[in-house]
Amino acid sequence: MGLLSLAIWTPIAFGVILLALGRDSQARAVRWVSLIGALVSFLITLPLYTGFDPATAQMQFVENAAWIESFNINYHLGVDGISLWFVLLTAFINVVVVIAGWEVITTKVNQYMAAFLILSGLMIGVFSALDGLLFYVFFEATLIPMYLIIGIWGGPNKIYAAFKFFLYTLLGSLLTLIALVYLYNVSGGSFDIQSWHQLPLGRTEQTLLFFAFFAAFAVKVPMWPVHTWLPDVHVEAPTGGSAVLAAIMLKLGAYGFLRFSMPIAPDAAHEWGTFMIVLSLVAVIYVGLVAMVQQDMKKLVAYSSVAHMGFVTLGFFMFNPLGVSGAIVQMIAHGFVSGAMFLSIGVLYDRVHSREISSYGGVVNTMPKFSAFALLFAMANCGLPGTAGFVGEWMGILGGVQYNFWIGMLAATALIFGAAYTLWMFKRVYLGPVANDHVRQLTDINGREFLMLALLAAAVLYMGVYPKPFTDVMDVSVAELLKHVAMSKLPQ
Repeated sequence: MGLLSLAIWTPIAFGVILLALGRDSQARAVRWVSLIGALVSFLITLPLYTGFDPATAQMQFVENAAWIESFNINYHLGVDGISLWFVLLTAFINVVVVIAGWEVITTKVNQYMAAFLILSGLMIGVFSALDGLLFYVFFEATLIPMYLIIGIWGGPNKIYAAFKFFLYTLLGSLLTLIALVYLYNVSGGSFDIQSWHQLPLGRTEQTLLFFAFFAAFAVKVPMWPVHTWLPDVHVEAPTGGSAVLAAIMLKLGAYGFLRFSMPIAPDAAHEWGTFMIVLSLVAVIYVGLVAMVQQDMKKLVAYSSVAHMGFVTLGFFMFNPLGVSGAIVQMIAHGFVSGAMFLSIGVLYDRVHSREISSYGGVVNTMPKFSAFALLFAMANCGLPGTAGFVGEWMGILGGVQYNFWIGMLAATALIFGAAYTLWMFKRVYLGPVANDHVRQLTDINGREFLMLALLAAAVLYMGVYPKPFTDVMDVSVAELLKHVAMSKLPQ
């Protein structure tokens, strides 16, 4: 087994062991096994970074073995500069989520932890797959653990939210399956994604394929107007579920645009680029305004996620290095920041059992340590220079100005709206005098919560102050993608 196989199957193996052996009477042992599994899985991904050669756009750490030989379907894995950081991000967030659920989850602990470990392995599989069918299997399989996480450990309307999540994301994916089968036939019986990039497809073919992929990936991102499932799911999901959904699962859709839509249908991507930019700007501006009027903290951060992911799709379809690199950096930064925002809301919810902004006020007086972390994450969500939230948005705005000054100008309004809704929430929840007895009785974060938030704070500050390791890895791969997309694939 190569490193990528180990990164995929190690957390899944730990998850299966927990399902087989864990019981609520052994909750303490289950938690430790979960943490060991998450840590080992993260440590396995580190050599992917240290052994990665950023000077080439070729796939690295490639593994290729026959899977279903009669249909020429292979177990084909590899990473390039675009996918590498998402493998590491997934494994890192998994560690944080296991720590977050340590004391909070008291029933079916083994199943909860196993669901997250298995989900982590499946998502790494999505980012590593170089075979179309293998990608689809991993992509769809991620729905199952997340569906269970929402449906079993979620809030009062958890069944409704779980069904909405499953149906929205499954229906779009069925069109993508049709597109994959079509490409298999056109390519002479190959599911190799990289060979699909070279197919000479006609304009109509490209357009139909582009929108077949759009059906799955736009819902997953989620782009406006197919974003309505996300706030409902975030409100009902347990804290760990919200963190993983925002930090990693939304990125699966955006990654799909880079791996499928743009390189397989480059002419259609250019032709419909303006359409994608308009949808992205609506997400950035309109959804940002919607976030301002939310009374539920989770809903506010959920709408904020839609607005931030609008920046990502905007960057992709401007087809310039700053825009695409900025979008990928924004995806990684959003993983750290949105995960931290949801976990911070979870810290308050575990104590007061309310997500309503009106239930709080003056939290800084009773939880000073926690409020310091919350302020850092709020500033990162606003895009404050020196935090991870700034880097991708700044690159995206510069890419927008290069593409068209007015698009860059409209994109920049995201920083204003982001500051408005985030600081408005922070002011009402944390600042001022103690608002009620619930807040008066709050206790500051314990060692476990401090560790969880400190890991994310370190990531947010490191990426904000020194983004070079993140951008260096992706530069050559992004340049190669744009060079490929710029070349027309239409037959002469």
